[in-house]
Amino acid sequence: MLWVKAFHLIFIVTWFSAMFYLPRLFVYHAMCEDEAGNARFKVMERKLYRGIMTPSAILTLIFGGWLLSFYSLEQIATMHWLHAKLTLVILLFAYHGVCGRILKQFAADSNQRSHTFYRWFNELPVLVLIAVIILVVVKPF
Repeated sequence: MLWVKAFHLIFIVTWFSAMFYLPRLFVYHAMCEDEAGNARFKVMERKLYRGIMTPSAILTLIFGGWLLSFYSLEQIATMHWLHAKLTLVILLFAYHGVCGRILKQFAADSNQRSHTFYRWFNELPVLVLIAVIILVVVKPF
């Protein structure tokens, strides 16, 4: 079980790293005014999303599901902190999907949002990360 937990944590860290960095690239991409920079950001964003962010999300899900398999349904039913955490994980996957949609907009040169929007958008996973860590460590309910 400890090996499964270790790999779950490793892939959480890589997933969050990508979720922090991709929107930061969107900030810079939204500010970019030259064609060479625009092309460079498209490549960086695509490689980050497809090569790191999505595989990390999938592996986080696989190892998280594997961790859940060590508990009975009766145990899981009483772990209310876990229910809250899983709700936040669903929100993270929605955020991941939104990042993918934004990536496609930039790839098609159809972004309509400013760098300021992406600066705020970049903060959302930070809030979720704080909440998830508190739920997992403190188990407040």
